[in-house]
Amino acid sequence: MITVHAYVKDVMTTDVVAAQADASYRDLAAMLRGHRVGGFPVVDGEGVVVGVVSESDLLARQVAHRPHLPHLPHLPHREQADPARLTAADLMSRPPVTVGPDETAKHAARLMHSRKLRRLPVVDRRGRLVGIVTRADLLSAFTRPDEEIRREITQDVIADGFFTDPDRFTVTVKDGVVTLAGVPGSVILGRNIADQVQHVEGVIAVRDRFTYPEKG
Repeated sequence: MITVHAYVKDVMTTDVVAAQADASYRDLAAMLRGHRVGGFPVVDGEGVVVGVVSESDLLARQVAHRPHLPHLPHLPHREQADPARLTAADLMSRPPVTVGPDETAKHAARLMHSRKLRRLPVVDRRGRLVGIVTRADLLSAFTRPDEEIRREITQDVIADGFFTDPDRFTVTVKDGVVTLAGVPGSVILGRNIADQVQHVEGVIAVRDRFTYPEKG
């Protein structure tokens, strides 16, 4: 079963690799290589997370600077500069998407899914880095089988909760992401079903693919 009351602080890693905002491109590349990670938070002198830098950020600047490639007008001048002169503050993505340690693992999973992120810095109330949580960390808190989630949706939510024949719909669940399809008959019914499915334990996200009647 799912760990119902799992919080970010229960699954996060506290031994975090972070870069200072003034770290050089060379230093960042060495950190990525040495720690075998795909990215890490960038912090200021007080440990406050100010951005996130990834290997794709570094590679993008290398491509833009290679002289045998055509000029890339869509990149700002700073991003076309010699990578050796750039710092983490120049390269990082900002503002950072973060999460608090007392947020639920379910909230963090939904945030990571909606923003298409692989990791989230965990910060305290002052924005200071206290940990990091990854997709793998969150999956450890969500062990409820997809088929079990699907059965609860079709039986408890659709059949028992809305007194509607579940055979009218197609419910698929993949890694906690639910896709709802079919013809609910009204926008109100479809939206209410989708909203209720959001609250089923183990559900990370809901894709409403219902076919609604055209207005007019």
